[in-house]
Amino acid sequence: MPVTFDGESLDIAGVRRVAAREVKCTVAPESMAKAATSRKIFEETVNQGAPVYGVTTGYGEMIYMQVDVSKEVELQTNLVRSHSAGVGPLFSEEESRAMLAARLNALAKGYSAVRPELLDRLALYLNLGITPAIPEIGSLGASGDLAPLSHIAITLIGEGYLLKDGKRVETGPVLKAHGIKPLELRFKEGLAMINGTSAMTGLGSLVVGRALDQVRQAEIVTALVLETLQASTSPFLAEGHDLARPHRGQIDTAFNMRALMEGTALALEHAELRRQAEAARDDTGVTKTEVYLQKAYTLRAIPQVVGAVRDTVYHAIEKLTTELNSSNDNPLFFEGQEIFHGANFHGQPIAFALDFVNLGLTQLGVFSERRTNRLLNRYLSEGLPEFLVAGDPGLNSGFAGAQYPATALVAENRTIGPASIQSVPSNGDNQDVVSMGLIAARNARKVLGNVNYILAVEYLAAAQAVDLSQRYAGLSPVSKATYDMVRSLVPTVERDRFMSDDIETVAAAISRGEFIEAARQCGVELR
Repeated sequence: MPVTFDGESLDIAGVRRVAAREVKCTVAPESMAKAATSRKIFEETVNQGAPVYGVTTGYGEMIYMQVDVSKEVELQTNLVRSHSAGVGPLFSEEESRAMLAARLNALAKGYSAVRPELLDRLALYLNLGITPAIPEIGSLGASGDLAPLSHIAITLIGEGYLLKDGKRVETGPVLKAHGIKPLELRFKEGLAMINGTSAMTGLGSLVVGRALDQVRQAEIVTALVLETLQASTSPFLAEGHDLARPHRGQIDTAFNMRALMEGTALALEHAELRRQAEAARDDTGVTKTEVYLQKAYTLRAIPQVVGAVRDTVYHAIEKLTTELNSSNDNPLFFEGQEIFHGANFHGQPIAFALDFVNLGLTQLGVFSERRTNRLLNRYLSEGLPEFLVAGDPGLNSGFAGAQYPATALVAENRTIGPASIQSVPSNGDNQDVVSMGLIAARNARKVLGNVNYILAVEYLAAAQAVDLSQRYAGLSPVSKATYDMVRSLVPTVERDRFMSDDIETVAAAISRGEFIEAARQCGVELR
């Protein structure tokens, strides 16, 4: 089914589908009608001689400078040209399409006074795969994502650059090849295109959608490790979460852990462990059962920690969904009401939410790396050899080197601090507090990619641990499928070999969500 832009119902899944060019899109007829009504109210207001920000006045500190209404196209064109000042690497095609989709839906809300023709043109871009080339650097996230959105808007007038086969090409020839005549931006339309949060919101939607997939895959590999180390399933009993401490993320992670380990012969409840080990005491007089009861937090506090990471993602999903369906430019026009001259363009809600995701994913990486360390430590791994060396210890180093990038990336993620508090005034101090929301989105994207590598090392170590422990037969169906997926990508480490390719291969599978699909093939649909 196509994605319909109506300013009311777009969700993150819809953004991802449009961005990935999986579906066509349409603009709802009622949104076209609302846009036409808003445009009519706007034109009547201008004709009455009322001052309208950015229309009959200048911008920013030049707000009190009158503008000749006969120069509407020139004013809007100059605004877009002057703010097309982004620098640095370009966003990917998928990311640029997500931003375009977010901008289209914000304008489809119907309060921005743009002509219906502008909505049609943005939808046409998405359906034909015409993708603006947008530099990553330049947004302060306060008067909207001015620079990146200008790089979208300027293509509408036949200028600037588009992406073709991953490379930057001039806009004019591409539009001509499609038989598309460049638009003339009328009053308010250049401002409406660039004065909004759609770059941070579009990119953030992709990041947060993938973040939830990453959390699920962290739970999948955790189940494999727990089973291989013969840990307890009791920390995931429903009553301890649903009744005792009902945070949504904690409940969902505990549910997933129970579903993932359903059918295991290796991880057992505390009561069964107690029956098996009541008489087995080590040299300190502590029963094996008591040792199990005091397992490390990375084996016992998964719902509490990974569930908390889930909650950061849930919070961001809520904020992003609201923003996707918001009018976030200025001014706005409502029938029978005063013109709204406000600051819906300020990205603080999104900046905070994406910084929160950044923190959550950083901790997800910490949790994974510590569990990998446990697998590699012979004193903590239930009898597995040091560094998971298959043979000739001392001659072979096993996974010693593979742990280093995981540890390094944990440290790197910790250096990527919050962007949302890094306000630097700009524009003659008119923009005296800015959100840096697009930087927050880019930071979260970076951490997300880093954690894919951290998890990849854990997946590889867990599969190696299964081989060395010879416990495959006792794994749950999902853990068997997880192991099989790893081994379909990377063979067992029999002796030291080049490890970089192995990590890259598994990280790429994680980024595509392949371990979620493997669980789904076992009949397990994760929350």
